Order: sequence, then C-alpha cells, then structure tokens
Amino acid sequence: MKKVVCFGEVLWDVLPEGKKPGGAPMNVAYHLNRLGIASYMVSRVGDDPLGEELTMFLKKMGLSTEYIQLDKDQKTSEVIATEGANHEMSYEIVQPVAWDFIRFDRQTANLVENADLMVFGSLAARSELSRATLYDLIAHAKLRLFDVNFRAPHYEQATIEYLLDKADIVKLNNHELRIIASWFGDEGGQEHEHVNRLQDKYKIGEIIVTKGGEGASYYTPMERYDFKAYPVIVKDTVGSGDSFLAAFVAQKLLGKSTEDILDYAAALGAYVTSQAGANPDYKSSDLVRFMWQKQLEQLKWQ
Repeated sequence: MKKVVCFGEVLWDVLPEGKKPGGAPMNVAYHLNRLGIASYMVSRVGDDPLGEELTMFLKKMGLSTEYIQLDKDQKTSEVIATEGANHEMSYEIVQPVAWDFIRFDRQTANLVENADLMVFGSLAARSELSRATLYDLIAHAKLRLFDVNFRAPHYEQATIEYLLDKADIVKLNNHELRIIASWFGDEGGQEHEHVNRLQDKYKIGEIIVTKGGEGASYYTPMERYDFKAYPVIVKDTVGSGDSFLAAFVAQKLLGKSTEDILDYAAALGAYVTSQAGANPDYKSSDLVRFMWQKQLEQLKWQ
C-alpha cells in the first residue's frame, strides 16, 4: 500500500453550525485514507478535552495517532471560520497553539523516509520550532508536495521561498500565485507566466493552480492542462481544496493518467463542497456515483 505523511496543523474549525475537525494537512490525510492510501498525520495537540476529542476522531476515522504529539502547556487549536461572499471562508487563527511546537524525533524521520510522499503546508511553519522540525523532516522525504496556504499574517516570504525551493510538486490558488508573483514585480503578468517563473526559479516539476468554481490548471515543464469544476450546489467551501489535493495524490500514486487524475480530483473537490464541513463521511463508491450523476446531467443538457 502506498504511504503518505502529512505534516502540520490539526484543529477544530468553529463553524456557524458547530465545531468540526479540520486543518489542511489533516483534511488531506483524512481523504487519502478514504481513498485507500495509508496516511500518517504528524502534528501536536494540547493535553485537554479538545485534544482528546480530536485524537478520538482520528482513530474513529482509521487514522493513526502515533505521530500526534501531546503538549502539556499549549492548548489544542481552534479556528473561527466565517462565510463571506461567494461562499468563500475567512479564518481567525489563534497563536500560539499546540501545533506551533511540533518536535523532531528519529521515529518520525524514519516514517518520512519510508513514505512515498510528504505533504506539508505553510501555516505550521509560522513558528520557529515547528518550522525547524519541518525543515529537518523535508530532508528525509523521497517526494515533497508543498500545499501553499496563505493565512495573513501567518506567513513570511523567506519561509515560502525556502519551501518552494524544496518542493517537487506545489499546489496553490490563483490569489496565492498573484501574491508570490508580486514579490518579483510580476503583478501584471498572466497566470502561465507566473507559473513558468516559479518553475524556472525553483525547478518545480508540477504546479497546480486552483480557481474555485472556475476549475484549476495543472502545469508540468512541458504541458498545461485546464479543467472545469463540477457544477454543484455549494454547502460550504471548507476543505474543498484539501480534498482535491488528496484525490490528486491518491490517483497519482496509483499510476493513473493525467486526465483521470485531474477529473477525479475535481470530482472529490466538488463533492466535498456540496457537503457540510471539510471531512464528510463517504466511500469511494459514493464518489463514483457522484461522477456518473454529473456526467449524465451534462449529457442531458447537451
């Protein structure tokens, strides 16, 4: 079985309808597990009721908690999520919390060395200790996927550039791409020009640019693929990009064609958008049924 390590934040998303487990790396791990990939979460929670409840959720969902560290001093993270225009979510992220203090150890390094891929974001790199741990673990990874996650003011240009330089695959949204382009005085360029600059500067093999309801684009050094989002009635957008990324990783590790990888990723992202929260309960068969339904709807209107 293919193995993926996800490094970073685990937390509670506090939504208008109540709290739900979240954090981009944890969402990716959850969906990878649902898609038949052995996924391991490296993070840290507080020694408190919220931390206990979060680890119980992970166990219930079939995820290992062996690499979830326990912090006696810092509390488990909660993030206040608010829905704005066009169903876009904004987040109030408290600092410091337990995942700001993830520590390096040899056992976790061995886990990363034996995994097929390591997924990491930028949010957990906001603190000195977790950032140092991330940098150490990246050195042990066979394949590195950087999921850019700009949550102002919780990122610094130097950190982002370091992680871009270490990444084999990068996923970011069009807003994040424009921010990075502005660092190089490239605000007025086209998307493909921004991407080409990143590919050339950091020698990144694959870049995914997500665009919400407009779909996404996938770039390699030689090719570009554009694909549309599946039309759905949006429940909320929490975790839609994370589910997209998990499906992309799962299909890629299973050796599927580029077209199949992107179609499957778009389908899962849309399915999650049509559900409440980042981690709805589903099976692979539910996703296949969803894809068939959408394809039939498309044929109906042709």
